[in-house]
Parts: sequence; structure tokens; C-alpha cells
Amino acid sequence: MYDLAIIWDWIAFSVRWLHVITAMAWIGASFYFIALDLGLRKAAQMPAGCHGEEWQVHGGGFYHIQKYLVAPENMPEHLIWHKWQSYFTWISGAALLMIVYWVGGALYLLDPTKAALSLWQGIAISGGSLAIGWLCYDFLCRSKLGERPTVLMLLLFVILVVMSWGYNQIFTGRAALLHLGAFTATIMTANVFFIIMPNQRIVVKDLKEGRIPDAKYGKIAKLRSTHNNYLTLPVIFLMLSNHYPLSFGTQYAWIIASLIFLTGVTIRHYFNTMHATGKGPHWTWAVTVLLMLVIAWLSTVPGHETWEEAEARPLTAYEQRFASAEGFEAAYDTVVGNCSMCHAREPVWGRMQWAPKGVYLETEADVARHAGQIYLQAGISHAMPPPNALQMDAEARETLVAWVRAARSQ
Repeated sequence: MYDLAIIWDWIAFSVRWLHVITAMAWIGASFYFIALDLGLRKAAQMPAGCHGEEWQVHGGGFYHIQKYLVAPENMPEHLIWHKWQSYFTWISGAALLMIVYWVGGALYLLDPTKAALSLWQGIAISGGSLAIGWLCYDFLCRSKLGERPTVLMLLLFVILVVMSWGYNQIFTGRAALLHLGAFTATIMTANVFFIIMPNQRIVVKDLKEGRIPDAKYGKIAKLRSTHNNYLTLPVIFLMLSNHYPLSFGTQYAWIIASLIFLTGVTIRHYFNTMHATGKGPHWTWAVTVLLMLVIAWLSTVPGHETWEEAEARPLTAYEQRFASAEGFEAAYDTVVGNCSMCHAREPVWGRMQWAPKGVYLETEADVARHAGQIYLQAGISHAMPPPNALQMDAEARETLVAWVRAARSQ
């Protein structure tokens, strides 16, 4: 039967699929235009106002591309606007954030060992921080700091570090890194929607009405576009981090996230310089490797509660709902007997050092907290436990399904 949990999981999968597709389109276009912009060359007999040109070959054809810093003398009838990739990446990402971290906030968003927040408070902080973050960033860019791009970039990095620390004080490690990525992506998309596109529309309107466009609009858009260029790689890392508990399952996850922004700068600096000059500064790779080694070291510092602390912690209202449901005792025995050898704070299966996905299934609170995932992974489907590790019989799976459905029917 397709109950709500199954339908909801397929909705989440579909939205994630859309998010990945649109992100690929946006990031690909961004990287392409940065490389194109830095590879432009002066040539003889270029049209008036043309800043540079470039010849490219792809798919068996040749492309002749010219760039105007302001605008050409005559506006072409067919003008392509690159904006929807950014918009739909953010819209699908926001939808995914709501599906996973708002609707599933009791499990994925809130960490009862860090802060005693109700779900609505966590959601308010989640959404509010994204909006307030953009307003603060936009204010700084519009201030006199906009004339000092290096200082502005350093200040932006400080803001990101503070946000990384703040998120880690209240949310789960997974949610903290994801929200830092969403915070950064919101700045990037808002740059496109509120700054870059409106400025380009002003230039087009002036040109159509016979006025000489003001070059300041292109300068402003260029500043925001540069920020987006350097923020892209860290955002990708943060969006992928929820699949790798080594990145978020440590008390220093906020430092790891902060250092990732520095690797984004070093990597993009190499490619930006290479596109502009034909040769990139190799020292950037040494710095990047050094930063990743520090990140790898920080990832091994434990950040989770011990078994004793987990056992002593009172159950949250969400956990209590599943722990008090009919069939919980049998379900708990089933999970401990089939799953806890891997999903433990100190795994005992093979040479495993960390629980898969950072999911612990040892205490009653652990099992109750992850009831939804247990239902989908080991009840409805046979994804867990892995068949090459342990075989769970049909009766055990039916026990898990009956328990979760009983809890949800209360």
C-alpha cells in the first residue's frame, strides 16, 4: 500500500532530483560564463563598444562570441536571459528544505542535546536566518564597502563563520551545514533576482529608448557575480555534506564548514587565473590540500553524546510518541538485534569506525527518533540491513511496519 510516508518520500526524491538538475544547469552556466569572460581577447576591427571576443569550437561547429561592457549600439531582437536556472535551483532547494527539515524537523532539524526548542521555533530560525542574512549582506554591498571588494569579501567570510557557529549551536550537525549552504545559496540567487537582472533590464531599457546606459549598473552586477563565483564550490560541498557524517558528526563541524569556504577561494582563484592568463598559480593546490588535511583531522573529533548520556536523556515528545506505541518493545528488540552492530556510537561490525549516515540505533530514544527511516529502510523496503551483512526475515520487517503504523494512528 502507498501510505502517506511512502508518497511523501517519493515527493522528496522528486524535488531533490529537480534541485540537482537545475543546480547543474545554474552552476554549469556560471562556470562557463566566468571562463568566457576571463578568456576574452582584443582583436582588430571589433564593433564599437565591444570589450573582447572569443572563438570556440563545440559539437562540430565554431562559435564567435563578443562581449560588450555596457551594451551594443543596436539591441538584437533575440536576447537570451540566463536567470531561470538560478531561480528554480533556489525554489526547489527551498521546497526540499521544507520537506526534509521543516516537516521532518523533529528528526533532522532539532537536536535536543543542544537547545530546547519547539519545532515552530526551529522553523522560524531556519527561515528567518535566510531572509535576515540576505538583508545584512545586501546592506554591506550597498555601503561604501562596495568600493572595497577585498575588504567586503573578508567581512562576508566572517559573517559565514559566525553563521556556521550559530547554526551548530542549535541544530543537528547535518541541519547546521545544510542551512549554511542554504544561507549562502539564498545570497547567490537573491543577487541574481534583486541586483543582476534588474540592472541588466535598466541597461536594455535605456538602449531601446535611445539613451546611453550608465556603466555603474554593470559594475554593481559584476561585484555580485564575483561573489557568486567564489561561493559556488562551498555551497556544493555543504549540500552534499548530509551524506557524509564525517563532515557534520563532530563538535568542530562549524570550523570544517568555514574552512571549506577558503578552499572554494583557492580553487576558483586557480581556475580564474588560468582562464585569464593561460596558467594557474599552483600554490593554490598546496593550500587546498593543507586545508583538506586539517578538515579531515577535525572530522575525527567526536561530536555526539556518549551512550551513557543518550541513555540518561529524557525522551522528547516526538520520541515518546513512538516509544509508547503498541509493538515498540518488539520493534526495539528487532532493531537492536539487526541494526545496532553498525548503527552504534562505537560500531562492532567489521572495521567500521563510524555509524552509517551518523544514525545511532542503540537506546530506546535512538530507535524512536528514527522510526520514520526505520519504517522506510527496513520495513517497507529491504534497503537495510545490507543483504551481504545480515538477512532480516519477513516477520521482523512486519514487526517494524506494524509498530510505526500503530504510532502514527494514535
